[in-house]
Order: sequence, then C-alpha cells, then structure tokens
Amino acid sequence: MSRFWSQVVRDLTPYIPGEQPKIANLIKLNTNENPFPPSPKVLAAIQAELGNDAARLRLYPDPNADLLKNAIANQHGVSAKQVFVGNGSDEVLAHAFQALLKHEQAILFPDITYSFYPVYCGLYGVNYRTIPLANDFSINPADYCGQPNGGIIFPNPNAPTGCLLALNAIEQILKANPDSVVIVDEAYVDFGGNSAISLVDRYDNLLVTHTLSKSRSLAGLRVGFAVGHSDLIEALERVKNSFNSYPLDKLAIVGATAAMEDKAYFEQTCRAVIETREQLSADLRSLGFEVLPSAANFIFTRHPQHDAAQLAKSLREKSIIVRHFKLPRIDQFLRITVGTDAECKALTEVLREILG
Repeated sequence: MSRFWSQVVRDLTPYIPGEQPKIANLIKLNTNENPFPPSPKVLAAIQAELGNDAARLRLYPDPNADLLKNAIANQHGVSAKQVFVGNGSDEVLAHAFQALLKHEQAILFPDITYSFYPVYCGLYGVNYRTIPLANDFSINPADYCGQPNGGIIFPNPNAPTGCLLALNAIEQILKANPDSVVIVDEAYVDFGGNSAISLVDRYDNLLVTHTLSKSRSLAGLRVGFAVGHSDLIEALERVKNSFNSYPLDKLAIVGATAAMEDKAYFEQTCRAVIETREQLSADLRSLGFEVLPSAANFIFTRHPQHDAAQLAKSLREKSIIVRHFKLPRIDQFLRITVGTDAECKALTEVLREILG
C-alpha cells in the first residue's frame, strides 16, 4: 500500500480473474472459454480489413462501431439505437453500474453470483444488498419483488451455478420493479436459455448484456454488448464517451461482426457444447458427483465424500485445472468448463483414478 493511493483504491477488493497458466499439455477447464475456434469468417474478415496495408491501423476506428451494432440489431430483431457495444461485457457492465445503478437506494443481486458485481459497487460507490439463493441454488423471483431498491442485476444462467431463470420469472421481476433498471447478464444464455432481449420492447427498464467471449469463441478479442430501451443505451453512451470513445479497435469490430453474422456456425458449436455438457454431467453422476442442472458451458458439481479443494489440487497435479471458489455455501463445489469431448473424457478418467 502506497501513501499515494486514493481512498477508493485503499478500500477496493479487486476482482480475481481466472488463472491463465503457462503449462505445457494443460487441460484448461477453469475460465469457461469455448472449446471450439471462432467462425472461420472471423479471421477472413480481419485479414480483409488489414488487406496489404497495415498502415490503415494508424487511423482511429469508428467510435460508434455502427457495422457491429447493425449486425447485432439484425440478429436480435431490434433497432441499432437499442444496442450498445464495449470492450467485453465486463466494460459494458461497468458502465451500466455507473450510468444506471448508482442511486440512493441499494441495488439487489444474488449472494452467489458473478463476483465482479460487488467489485463494481466498491469502485463506483454503489450500495447493495445480496439476496440468498434458494436451497437448490435457484433464484426466487419473489425475493426481488416488493422491496425498494436502486436496481437489480443477475446473470441468467447464473454464474457460477449455471441455473436458469425462465422468461416468465424475469417478467415477474420487471413488472414488480417498474421504477428500477433490471439488468440481465446473459453471458451464457446461448447454451440453453431463451434471451430476455425478446422482452426489451415491452419493458423500458430492462437492459440485457451479452458477450462474444463464450458462445462465439472470441474471449481473446474482447467484445460485449447490451440491448435495451434507447434511453438506457444513451446513458451508457454518455458514460462511454466520458471514459473511452474508442473501446473497440478496427479488427475487433469486423471480427465480431463476422461472428454475429455466421449464425450457422454459432448454432452448430452451441449444440456441440450442449451435447458434451450433458455427457460430462452423466459421467460425473456415475462417479457419485452431485451436478446442478446447467444451461451454461460449464457445470457446478460436488462429491459428497471428497473435499473440493483437494480434488482441484489432485486434478492440477495431473495438468487439469478447474475452478474452486472458497466461499460460503459453495466451498465444496467445483466449476468445470465444458471442453472438447477428449478433454472431458480425460477429466473423468483422472477423476475415476483419484476417487479410487
């Protein structure tokens, strides 16, 4: 700690990103990356953008990323003025906390959820209250109805549990909170849920965020977006243009546009991930694991006779890494990313050896 630090920095508990180890022959199942490469059209679009003249990179990109906004709007049946884009959904969410959730009253989110939410609250001075998940780790929509709040945010499917909330339950929350912004963080929805984007034209208090890191295999490109009423989008644009007017570079814009437009490849890879997830879940249950129902590209699981931290350690010794959260209620769970069929088979074989 330095005497030059501001009080904000002194008080922060930063988010801890998933480990990105440099280990040879590693089976990496800890950060929910897609096991498939991005659409071939992504690389083709990036190469076409560069052409034979890399000097084009001396020019700034389009600050509005209209090419990408139009592709997103076409994909989801909304207008471009209802779309906001940013440097990964984390940046989109950060701007939303500043633009839409910073009010006198506390915001609400689940007690077990994406751990960046309380970090944003600390960074921007947003008060919050956590709402306990049910015993089965589901979100009870009634818990978000009838109490004053400065806004509501939750992932759907939730992270790290993978549990999905139905659209009618989301509508229940929206109807009960007409004067609060409700943000639905849909980083994983393409692997088993229906997007709440279908509701944005009916509810002016709904903002839905997405990332291209998961279902479109572009974690390395850093692109996210939000869809909502144009007034909400304008608030995000005002914050963005007071922070960084050029969050997406030229290559990210054209690459992300190509990924959004290649619907066939997107659907094919999502189906493959879902099939592998279901097989992995069945294999783990056959080994005695309890597996929560998942609509994401990961599963949340525990073994009633084996300590989760020790299992993670034993897997690491075999060059397989998974995510272990040392938090109340979930410290005996492992979050396991759905990898390739071969990676998941190797995982179950090693677990079979560990369990004896």
